Amino acid sequence: MARIAIGGWQHETNTFATIKADYAAFHRADEWPPLATGMDLLRQVDGVHLPITGALAQLNRGNHEIVPLLWCSATPSAHVTEDAYERIAAMLIEAVRDALPLDGLYLDLHGAMVCEHLEDGEGELLRRIRTVVGRDLPIAASLDLHANITPEMVQHADVLDVFRTYPHVDMGETGARAAMLLERIIAGDPKPHAAFRQTGFLIALNWGCTDNEPCRSIYRRIPEVIAGDVLSASFASGFHLSDIHHVGPAAVAYARTPEAAARAVDDIAGLVESLEERFEEKVWTAADGVAQALKLRRDGAGTVVLADTQDNPGGGGAGDTTGLLEALVAGGAAGAVLGLLSDPDAAAAATDAGVGAEIEVALGGRSGLPGQSPYHCRPRVLALADGNFTATGPMYHGARMVLGRCALLETGSVRVIVSSKPVQAADQSMFRHLGIEPARESIIALKSSVHFRNDFADLADAILVVEAPGAVHADPAKLHYQNKREGVRVLGR
Repeated sequence: MARIAIGGWQHETNTFATIKADYAAFHRADEWPPLATGMDLLRQVDGVHLPITGALAQLNRGNHEIVPLLWCSATPSAHVTEDAYERIAAMLIEAVRDALPLDGLYLDLHGAMVCEHLEDGEGELLRRIRTVVGRDLPIAASLDLHANITPEMVQHADVLDVFRTYPHVDMGETGARAAMLLERIIAGDPKPHAAFRQTGFLIALNWGCTDNEPCRSIYRRIPEVIAGDVLSASFASGFHLSDIHHVGPAAVAYARTPEAAARAVDDIAGLVESLEERFEEKVWTAADGVAQALKLRRDGAGTVVLADTQDNPGGGGAGDTTGLLEALVAGGAAGAVLGLLSDPDAAAAATDAGVGAEIEVALGGRSGLPGQSPYHCRPRVLALADGNFTATGPMYHGARMVLGRCALLETGSVRVIVSSKPVQAADQSMFRHLGIEPARESIIALKSSVHFRNDFADLADAILVVEAPGAVHADPAKLHYQNKREGVRVLGR
């Protein structure tokens, strides 16, 4: 039995977004648990589909002594403030210091955290932890598929393991894999040799779905590479919305010999490079997407899903732009439903007015995105909810949602779910808690890029990705990078 500390800190930073993540953003519950320390950490993550939960399940099978440190997350946004980073880093490092002596440390990290004062939040965190625990203590970390892996992360951790699915339906499995390799090192296996290789181009979020080619083939290759002396291999497709030096995809592998590790990353990165020309996806304008959805419905299609990818809170969008909503109303998409639009003031006004009332609102449009303004309308309140429910889909399974007051409004015969917090519409429970059964709907508009596919793809006869206003820019070629390293290619339409 070993004494193993566990903790985590999650943030995906869109440096092109407008709203930053302050300390309060990490402290409150939303789609994931609030900041938790000590034994409360175990209570908060219990039953929730997270990497740390998978790691805990693996470590508990070994009857290890578990020392819970700190876990927190914030909805993707612009930079983490310096105050938030330094406060949380100090809390986590102090918890590590208090937990010593240890036999090992597992961390549930994202890998794309950018702060006001530094580019590589995770690499710096791992460096600081190393100064406390020394070089000998084994450290394993799980990372999001959209991690921008840096040399510093590889240097200061002994194991990095990355999700293999997007939508992320294998978070628990990834945590378990990282914990399993950590156990092997603690049991006496030599620390593995690491190899790391970045690719020469950026992959946009929508192009990285592992249900589709070319990423389906790339991630199917990963388990085949793990053989013989290769103990672990991963590919992170990167987060193209983080304008940092080390932005972009990378492969990392761990093996008994440096040569085996190098061969593994060359195999993976070489496959990715060979498929560069296949990274593409059709994106519709909002008006054309609505028109196509209506045509598909006239032609007999069942449910049509419109993905409002550029206002996806899961990628740093504010979740409050109204471009697609306006296109649905203007296009005469009667009966369509859009979710979830973040507007706490509108949710409060609807709650105060009650079901059946008509309210005068200036809906959304307050995130400071250039050219965006509220949508003035007089909707009818169809339903109200407190925003507290448990998610049921594969990715968010078990997550205890805390979205604040929510309302279902109808304007121009189009319905819109308004929430008090920004959250990616990637779980059918978000609709059901307001009385909407998604399988019975004709047109569903979702503020999501890819994660919605985990719970909506099976009911959709057609999926159209729509380019309405938002900070989650679907086309990297339209972005003005200031910090990416020289020579990295930016693919675009």
